[in-house]
Amino acid sequence: MQKAAIEKNNEAIAAQLAPVGRETVQDRVYSELRRALIGGLFEPSQVLTIRGLADALVTSTMPVREALGRLITEKALEALPNRSVRVPPITLERLDDLLRARILIEGEAIALAAARMGPRQIATIETILGEWDEMRALKHKKDVDREVTLNQSFHFEIYRSCGSAVLIPMIESLWLQSGPCIRVAIYAFSEAGEVDTAQYHRRILRGQRHDDAAV
Repeated sequence: MQKAAIEKNNEAIAAQLAPVGRETVQDRVYSELRRALIGGLFEPSQVLTIRGLADALVTSTMPVREALGRLITEKALEALPNRSVRVPPITLERLDDLLRARILIEGEAIALAAARMGPRQIATIETILGEWDEMRALKHKKDVDREVTLNQSFHFEIYRSCGSAVLIPMIESLWLQSGPCIRVAIYAFSEAGEVDTAQYHRRILRGQRHDDAAV
């Protein structure tokens, strides 16, 4: 009788709670694909298949399909006729559009952050730039993965200080769309002889120290 009562109680609890298993997996798949896109791990025009991604993420195709649908809606990916997807190709028009939006929105976030950042945030940014200098001092091959990570950490440490709950999701969306171009830009800087891309970040840091976003 006690067992029957326990089972009945469990059924009552189950009736009140929504299943979380698949949603949790879907969210994790979405977050991982989102991280990969923002970090430039996928190249422009790269074709992605549901089965290939599911195998790589060690999961079923359903959460991958649903996550890809969300990313297509967010303009981070494009649907193809053969039920696969691709990273949007780079075009001058698309780059110009993304650049204009990023200058407007991220520039505003930096301006707001300039008046709000305290010693702790400044120290964190200095640590990130210190790691950047250490990476550049190494003699082995350029660590693009590390550079992409440090670049993102630097910018979002500032953006999180802007105090705007509206701007942050907009910035994340722009990074989601422009992420695949990041690695291309890093290689382009290298080929052009630019060996210290962190110099631009130091200028931003000087502006934050002096509460001057125009720097």
